[in-house]
Amino acid sequence: MATIFTKIHAREIPGHILWEDPICFAFLDIRPINRGHTLVVPIQEIDMWINLPEETASHCMKIAKTIGEAQMEAFKPKRVGLMIAGFEVPHVHLHVIPINDMSHLDFANANADISNDELVADLKRLKSCLAKTD
Repeated sequence: MATIFTKIHAREIPGHILWEDPICFAFLDIRPINRGHTLVVPIQEIDMWINLPEETASHCMKIAKTIGEAQMEAFKPKRVGLMIAGFEVPHVHLHVIPINDMSHLDFANANADISNDELVADLKRLKSCLAKTD
């Protein structure tokens, strides 16, 4: 059965997709811990990151770094955090999060009330920063 991430990638359900290539894709989290919170997901459905093929893991990390650089420019955080937890969806995903303190890595602080307009604005900011690196 396809995961929710596979359904987002297939455009079966909506998602604010920031990046897409043959190995992975990235989209904004709809419950961001902080503005710009992005998930980098391999297209191949694998539950645990330690089971990813080395090439896929390396590529996902490279894309997470690229997105983190765009987040630094777009949101000016003190740091960009990276987390792999994987309890909610059985499909590897890297959380790339602009952070100003450790509380920005706590899922208890996720914003379930962010508006679609705010997500669209964040997506545009990040895409603009990514376009500068092409």
